[in-house]
Amino acid sequence: MPSDLAAVLFDMDGTLVQTEEYWGEAMFELAGSLGGVMSPEARAATVGTSMRRSMEVLYADLGVERTEEQLLADARWVEDRAGELMATGIPWRPGARELLESVREAGLSTALVTTTPRRLADIVLDSITADLGGDPFDLTVCGDEVAARKPDPAPYLQAAAALGVEPSSCVVVEDSLVGVTSGLAAGMAVLGVPALQPVPPAPGLTLRETLAGVGLAELADVRAAGDGVSAPA
Repeated sequence: MPSDLAAVLFDMDGTLVQTEEYWGEAMFELAGSLGGVMSPEARAATVGTSMRRSMEVLYADLGVERTEEQLLADARWVEDRAGELMATGIPWRPGARELLESVREAGLSTALVTTTPRRLADIVLDSITADLGGDPFDLTVCGDEVAARKPDPAPYLQAAAALGVEPSSCVVVEDSLVGVTSGLAAGMAVLGVPALQPVPPAPGLTLRETLAGVGLAELADVRAAGDGVSAPA
């Protein structure tokens, strides 16, 4: 393992675990309660985004107007409904568990960096911890614990600072366009595994269809491909 790879920073929903479907189901149910049907294109546009942005996309798709108070209530309802669905079971994405185990065995620093709020992220984290027999992350950064959310680089920069590593020594593992954008903007190499939305090629980004078969050697290649990524100003 090259010495300049110090940490691997993982997104959660849709990257490590198959929970994006739960968020989608909750969004579709909310759309129904508002008298409409959310389009597949609008659903794809909400992947990895904040709840506020997701609500704005949904309202525009349905052609409805909601007050700020209603937006906050709708967002809370979606979070609560997604939490209920998560309680029914949280399956791994292909290859995710094996990659996490390999990273930890290699002694690399790890962080979970998610837009999901802490109260729901802890449900997933508890499931991952129980499945692996221990918490595989050195720290967790949630969407309600950052100055700005993805696609801003703030979440990944916050994680790197807390781990005490340089952004250029990190590999980010993401599935969404906003997450990939966040990692690249932080000056990190990114491994993208798109699931529900397309992610176009970009400097510093390595794209794969799945994490199955991804190990330390592949992470080293991702890190090497990120040498041209510009660090944040």
